[in-house]
Amino acid sequence: MSIDLDGPEPLYEQIATVLATRIADGTYPPRRRIPSEAAICDEFDVSRPTARSAVALLVERGLVHTVRGKGTFVTAPEAED
Repeated sequence: MSIDLDGPEPLYEQIATVLATRIADGTYPPRRRIPSEAAICDEFDVSRPTARSAVALLVERGLVHTVRGKGTFVTAPEAED
């Protein structure tokens, strides 16, 4: 999945969608780190603020959480009763 530089959606939303798809398909399993902002910048050829916004959107959606000094991790699925 690639990003569309000329599309109407903001780049950070496109990147967040790519990362969310990878979380859903198990590329990034629960309780494991996703790529750093620097790695996202390199992979998608975007600026640090764009990468940061993409990660912030994933946090907002509850897909990941950030641990200061350790990185950003995929949120573990909640146990069903």
